[in-house]
Amino acid sequence: MNVTRINPDTLHKNPGFTQVAVVKSSAKLVYVGGQNAVDVNGKIVGKDIGTQTEQAVKNVIAALEAAGASMKDVFKMTIYVVQGYSIQEGFAAYQRVQKEPVEPPTISVVFVAALGNTEFLVEIEAVAAID
Repeated sequence: MNVTRINPDTLHKNPGFTQVAVVKSSAKLVYVGGQNAVDVNGKIVGKDIGTQTEQAVKNVIAALEAAGASMKDVFKMTIYVVQGYSIQEGFAAYQRVQKEPVEPPTISVVFVAALGNTEFLVEIEAVAAID
């Protein structure tokens, strides 16, 4: 394992995310650019945050697999959500897609006025460490 996840006693503990991630210097880092609700044909999937998040997570998983990684290797995620939409619906959608248990990464959630396409409601970036 190239990543050590730390939840110090001096910080709040949440089962949904980790406070600190330390990556061994021998690891190969995989950066997944912002993924949203676009299918393989370039069509936007869904008009609600849950459906769009499911597609975005599937796209993150596909990108990781192309680089020889999986969600188990992810130690950092940044999630951009359009203002006014529920992040809880997005997390529920993530759990529907990510069925196997993984150690939670560090996560930043950012609410934004809009994304690159006005129909996008969510965008997810990920960073993974592999051998």
